Amino acid sequence: MKLVINCILAACAAGLLYLCYGSIMAPIEFENTKKEREKEIIASLINIRDAQVNYRNITLGGYCEDLDSLVNFVKTAQLPIVKKEGELTDDQLENGLTERKAVEMIEKARKTGKWDEVKKAGLEGFSRDTVFVSLKDNVFGEDFNADSLCYIPYGNGAKFEMETRVDSTRSGTPLYLFEARAPYTTYLSDLNQQELTNLIDKCETLSRYVGLKVGDVEEPNNNAGNWE
Repeated sequence: MKLVINCILAACAAGLLYLCYGSIMAPIEFENTKKEREKEIIASLINIRDAQVNYRNITLGGYCEDLDSLVNFVKTAQLPIVKKEGELTDDQLENGLTERKAVEMIEKARKTGKWDEVKKAGLEGFSRDTVFVSLKDNVFGEDFNADSLCYIPYGNGAKFEMETRVDSTRSGTPLYLFEARAPYTTYLSDLNQQELTNLIDKCETLSRYVGLKVGDVEEPNNNAGNWE
């Protein structure tokens, strides 16, 4: 009987030890896994931001309204790059010559074949030529898979949520906003449920977005991420 009681006590002690270990390690393991996953998700959100900024710069309009169109833009867009040769001297600048005037002078000479004005201005060897290169290769890298832009890492095929909005400033100038999001429940749902619930409750208590996001359609934030 004494042996049975000792075995029961040992089993209870082992159970308590396991529960204590679990209560200590569960939050640590949850946080470590969360951080590892969020490294990839943040990188993806930064890629979406870069794509949106280039979309707006190239189209001279607002942000792209949906992810599929944004992916197609990244695949096909051409980025204008100015190739520069030569620099204006201090004397040329003091005499009122600007790069724009110099380029116009050279373009005129190319059309007319008359280079006297260019030579007189000392612009031999000066050029500013625009060439077009692949946006994908030059911004994201040749090996970048543009189709991956849509999908949340560890999200089991779920796509990032994205919104755009056009507001206006007091002067009436259009104010373009966008926001891309990845909810915690999408990429942490397979982890400890109690820890996930605690994390969600904390965000809601602090009125924070329950996940990671970049940009904001409610308040301009210069397209910052909520991790920055």
